[in-house]
Amino acid sequence: MPRRRAVRTALVLPVLPAAAGLLGGCSDRQGHRSGAPGPSSPSPDPVLILRERAARDSSALLARYDATIAAHPRLATRLRPLRAEVARHVAAFGPPTRRAPVSSPSPTPSPTVSVPPREGAALAALATAERTLAGERAGALLDAPPELARLLASVAACGAGHVLLLKEN
Repeated sequence: MPRRRAVRTALVLPVLPAAAGLLGGCSDRQGHRSGAPGPSSPSPDPVLILRERAARDSSALLARYDATIAAHPRLATRLRPLRAEVARHVAAFGPPTRRAPVSSPSPTPSPTVSVPPREGAALAALATAERTLAGERAGALLDAPPELARLLASVAACGAGHVLLLKEN
């Protein structure tokens, strides 16, 4: 069985250039993030912050699926299983703060999500969103405790699978 470091390295290497910008320059030499509370004030739990961000990102992806299904009803049969998995990801990470859970049974379009008018372009936009989010999650593995790292890795792998399914003709 591969060691955690080997798996983490294999997942992170393809997205290292993008992750480097996120990981580097965000903290000083003592590990304090810029704009974060100093040593005298209580700092928020980094695991909770990571979980909330993952839930928000999955919620945004779910809204993208909903908007695409609403704009292109002919794609609904193809997209519903992928959408259902993304809804399960939202539930696995926990609902985002200050928002209701988004695991609604029927898709509802989000007014902030723009969907390309052509079906092929809409699928490509979904694939790009899935690929980007999978890369961000792979980069977040480095800061996650083991249990959350396994969840992030699993969801990132699922997103990479979605990319392949969205690119099928």
